Amino acid sequence: MEATHSTLGGLWLPLITPFRDGELDERSLSRLVKHYAAETIDGFILGATTGEGMALDEAECERLIAITNETLAAAGKSMPVYFGLSGSDTRKTVKALERTSTWDISGYLIACPYYTRPSQRGLFAHFSALADATARPILIYNIPYRTGANLGNETMLRLAERANIVGVKDCSADATQSFDLLRHKPRGFAVLTGEDPLFYTALTQGAEGGITASAHVHTAAFAAIRNRLIAGDQPGALTDWQRLADLPRLLFAEPSPGPIKHWLWREGLIDSPEMRLPMVPVSDELAARIDQAIKSQGREG
Repeated sequence: MEATHSTLGGLWLPLITPFRDGELDERSLSRLVKHYAAETIDGFILGATTGEGMALDEAECERLIAITNETLAAAGKSMPVYFGLSGSDTRKTVKALERTSTWDISGYLIACPYYTRPSQRGLFAHFSALADATARPILIYNIPYRTGANLGNETMLRLAERANIVGVKDCSADATQSFDLLRHKPRGFAVLTGEDPLFYTALTQGAEGGITASAHVHTAAFAAIRNRLIAGDQPGALTDWQRLADLPRLLFAEPSPGPIKHWLWREGLIDSPEMRLPMVPVSDELAARIDQAIKSQGREG
């Protein structure tokens, strides 16, 4: 029987988590959410990789979600908010689902177990147990170059039969695997690319959208590319992407989200580019390149 999914799509922002003096910077967080609520995004991901989720404690995660929802409500904006989870122990991840069951979130982005490198049978059993543990939608996060475990398409398609496994953030880094998944996925199962440099390519091949960290910058331009493709204007979308394609390279020139935080700090959207060890701010060299890009943007505008 084919699963019935709530189709996801569009441009999702994996929001950075602002810090100041070692603490969650609630003022900057509210400013960020208000800013992006006025932009053309379709959902937020909180506390995931870009949000330095592994450096957050449970109380901070709960505040992160509460402030985001309060700010969205004050702005009169309604959009889905997904929370990032990861872990190598299925039991602990199930308990995390239980602990967060009362939190005001729309669903979860859950990464494959890291470091342990389970088999495909193990990955299937892991995500099946998680789907059994919550009624909320689950987006699988397949990023083998971080976790050491690649969720293959055969396993992914079996998991897609579950009604509350609604899609995948695809960072497989294998063009053939990604294309074949798009060819064979069931109706309503969303493939959202998480590879920013492949945003345009993934959309032209049928991806429903992207979870795109680079869209912290020039958000409307990322959304416009997808909208042009939906409207059948592929030449226009390609022209727009050619203008934008260097941005992900700049923002991932050093470990993310350092470059993004530096850009947002320079733009006045956050009060500090602070990160939590072992993540560190950008080098002086990259800071200068980002500052120059911001100045160039101002001249072009």
